[in-house]
Formats: sequence, structure tokens, C-alpha cells
Amino acid sequence: MECRLGCGACCIAPSISSPIPGMPEGKPAGVRCVQLNDDNLCKLFGQPSRPVVCGAFKPDADLCGGTDQQAMATLMVLEQATYEDMRSGAALALSTGAGGR
Repeated sequence: MECRLGCGACCIAPSISSPIPGMPEGKPAGVRCVQLNDDNLCKLFGQPSRPVVCGAFKPDADLCGGTDQQAMATLMVLEQATYEDMRSGAALALSTGAGGR
């Protein structure tokens, strides 16, 4: 599948924990990346400063659906599920004493 130019869902919906130029602490979920231009195109595409995590994300019909809105909805659901899994995993680690002390 080819990326739908101007979609931008992958630059808005997910959280990104690695630094991004202009966002040194990463990007929270649902927040527009500062490197996304007004046409929802990445300003860093093809540049060496583009984060590896961004380049590694590939469009997929199951994730992106048939429309930009479907892509946003699916990625937000996955982000929420991932967040909940991380929270429950951290709580389990703390309750069992495996909190990495």
C-alpha cells in the first residue's frame, strides 16, 4: 500500500517517545507533530533528521483503511490499547516487586 499524501494520521494519532526536531521530548498521542506542514505532509521526509521510528512506520491497509478518517480512528484505538497495556504492565510489575529498582 502507498501512503495517502495529506492523510497525516500517523503524525497525529500515536504518541512518539523518541525525540523529534522541534519536539525533544517526543510527541503525545493526539497532538499534531510540529514537522507536519499545512498540507499534512512531513517536512522531514527524505531528510537525515527524520526520526528512525517515523521512517520505520509503513502504511498498511489494515491500519490505514480506505480513508484518512479511518486511519485516524484505527490508530487512536491502537494507541489507547497500547497505553492501557503499558499501564497495566507497570502496575503488575510494581505489585510483584519487579519494578526495576
